[in-house]
Amino acid sequence: MSQGACLADDRNNDELDRRIAKAKATAHRGVTDAEGRAESRGWAIGIEFVGSVLVGAFAGYLLDRWLDTTPWLMIVLLILGFAAGLRRAIKTSNQFDADPTNDQK
Repeated sequence: MSQGACLADDRNNDELDRRIAKAKATAHRGVTDAEGRAESRGWAIGIEFVGSVLVGAFAGYLLDRWLDTTPWLMIVLLILGFAAGLRRAIKTSNQFDADPTNDQK
């Protein structure tokens, strides 16, 4: 192997080492506590909303089968579940917005 090829390999290795160090520095930059709390709160709101819609639909389905009113009770309870989930999401969001410990940085 010639000396020129070794120099090219050294430059490629230096470039690779620099890129790896930059990627590691970017990867280890974590989220702040406020960002973590906001993300957790967002997931909780979404799960509560979907859960209330599913519970309403399932309860309506069971009542429809029992009372033989298909599909009317399921539709009504699905809409009520949606309304309850929306109300809960808005209430939780307002509480989060009013919390003074939430820094928006």
